Amino acid sequence: MAKKYRIGIIGATGKGDYGHGVDVACSKLSDVEIVALADAQESGRTEAQKRTNAKTVYADYREMFVREKLDIVAICPRWIDQHHTMLKAATQAGCHIYMEKPFCRTLEECDDIIRDLEMRHLQFGIAHISQYSPVLDRVKSLIEHDEIGEVLELRARGKEDRRGGAEDLWVLGSHVFGLMRSLAGGNPISCTSVVTQDGHPVTKVHVVQGAEGIGMLAGDNVQARYAFANGAVGHFASRRNVAGKPTRFAIQVFGSKGIIEMESGYLATAYILRDSSWSPGRSGKNWEPISSAGIGKPEPRKDGTYEGGHVAAMVDLISCIEQRKPTKCSAEDSRSIIEMIAAVFESHRLGGPVDLPLTTRVNPLSLLK
Repeated sequence: MAKKYRIGIIGATGKGDYGHGVDVACSKLSDVEIVALADAQESGRTEAQKRTNAKTVYADYREMFVREKLDIVAICPRWIDQHHTMLKAATQAGCHIYMEKPFCRTLEECDDIIRDLEMRHLQFGIAHISQYSPVLDRVKSLIEHDEIGEVLELRARGKEDRRGGAEDLWVLGSHVFGLMRSLAGGNPISCTSVVTQDGHPVTKVHVVQGAEGIGMLAGDNVQARYAFANGAVGHFASRRNVAGKPTRFAIQVFGSKGIIEMESGYLATAYILRDSSWSPGRSGKNWEPISSAGIGKPEPRKDGTYEGGHVAAMVDLISCIEQRKPTKCSAEDSRSIIEMIAAVFESHRLGGPVDLPLTTRVNPLSLLK
């Protein structure tokens, strides 16, 4: 008989909650038994127990780790200031981990958790759900088979709503940075950026505490450029309160023979323009949809929800536990995404390009003069 994995769930009602349905997604897995759930708020854990049928509930997740023999823990809160402490408790309890993104607030915190995971031979998955998408697999295959020629540029933007700028960089930029790494074929080797507030370069006086536990934050306009080893160049930009309708939150890959556009999300439709001029107005060519089945083919899958993305990610985690191999978005991948965010502020602080991996492992905004 297949092993039943004992899973515990950590939520924080009012302070990050249960992610985008991470707790419910756990209940959709046939090879998982939800044995416990923790939430400091009584009403929150009562409601979560109803949703998940968790056998036991705790006010303190630390007590849950002491009393329950868990194989996997789901760390659900979005608020990033809790992540390192929760991850540390999980690794010390010997649990494999699935968590809401982003990983941690600083590279120093990421490094610490990765050391713990490696030392205890634990597997890690994270809710960068686009990384588990079969549409992404199809897009990568099209690029590898020269459908848009040589990759020249990658351009991405956040949602650019009231969170535009630095908060957008953290909350939504992390999704498109995962896609940028996948579609560019690896990690960037350098970053050059400028961060401004009300048209002025960000200095120490602009630094505030960001929402949702992000920590030190500054800037309502982020402009960043990344160089990749293969010669491709990536761009990320976000300005506050200039959102498009429909949204521009997506990534475009510009090749010598055409363009592919991909939104963030599990099973989000991608598009291809097979046009080397990059201009439908001049060429008369049209954008074509890309599904997991291919160009111009209807999407055959029916699990295209955010919850479906969590399920796919956790299925991947369990498979990787059994096969002792990294997940599709490992802790190292997640750290590289945080590094792309941190590099924006480090380049701005130093006034020029910075090499990646970064030497600075603390929040660069803490070093501003």
